Amino acid sequence: MNPELSSFAARLRGLIQQHLFLAGEQALDRQFDALALELFALQFKYNFAYRKICQARKVTPRMVDHWTQVPFVPIGAFKELELSGIPPAERTAVFHSSGTTEQKPSRHFHNADSLALYEESLWKWFELFLGSDDQFVFLSPPPRQAPHSSLVYMFETIRRKCGQPESAFTGSLASDGTWTVDYSATIQVLRSACDTGRRLSLLGTAFSFVHLLDYLGERNSSFKLPQLSSVMETGGYKNRSRALPKAELHQFITERLGVPREQIICEYGMSELSSQAYDNATRGDGALRCFSFPAWARTQIISPETGREVADGETGLIRAFDLANVFSVAAIQTEDLGFRWGDWFDLIGRAQPAEPRGCSLMSA
Repeated sequence: MNPELSSFAARLRGLIQQHLFLAGEQALDRQFDALALELFALQFKYNFAYRKICQARKVTPRMVDHWTQVPFVPIGAFKELELSGIPPAERTAVFHSSGTTEQKPSRHFHNADSLALYEESLWKWFELFLGSDDQFVFLSPPPRQAPHSSLVYMFETIRRKCGQPESAFTGSLASDGTWTVDYSATIQVLRSACDTGRRLSLLGTAFSFVHLLDYLGERNSSFKLPQLSSVMETGGYKNRSRALPKAELHQFITERLGVPREQIICEYGMSELSSQAYDNATRGDGALRCFSFPAWARTQIISPETGREVADGETGLIRAFDLANVFSVAAIQTEDLGFRWGDWFDLIGRAQPAEPRGCSLMSA
């Protein structure tokens, strides 16, 4: 186990756990920048594939004095390269990106230290948005059926942290590898919550909610979940259901489940990151459609044409710098489009770039 990476991970975990990220915008920026530059030097030293990318771009830690200058890696590189500072013999888990069975998945390798930091990062940010006293229902397969899903790992971490024995996974894995919803089990939990009056948090992918809502619609069924019940939806549709505009999906959730719009939370995450964003931030016009990451991550919205950060109110590709990605790569450029609102962003959807392969990864 790499002592320098493990030491950095333990220190960062302690900062997150004890809420020791400095208050005040300037102090926080200085703290983040110092940690980011220290982490870049460690990843350059111990992550062979990432170091090759940096060297191809002629960038070394000595040449960088701000986190925005750290070389960002296109997310497609995780499909082609082993972007990890963990030796193969010490890898205890790997998260794969979701998608169709024909697609080559990304790989994000983990060990005990990286998973401990991953859990701390996701929990400290998550508990601000959904109550830890809720009963949770996860519209996904259980961990034993989806051991390489970062989302399922996230759900299982939430279940363990909350210690709610009634919480349940009501999804399953079909023979072709697709996720399905056990409608009978889900409806049983929904009815029980309505009968007892105990608030419920229902978490799942957008396509799982479409399947459930369509099932209820075909039977002209609906529920009014107890007050303060909530929904968290995440991810795209990946051709696994009909696609709905977000406003329409949320309207159906309100109509069929009785959860008001203000209690519907959207999550933005991916297998290649260790931190998640939620659409909790209030924009200047009062809309609640802005995503924000926790204090230990940063985003930029980058113009595909110029490679520079766009101005407020403009659209570009989302870049994320996640300090919790200690053992892989902190600086990642996604294939998602975002609309910039200061330090926040609206998620627009998926860009359609060609997958980078071979030498193109070095110059991206």
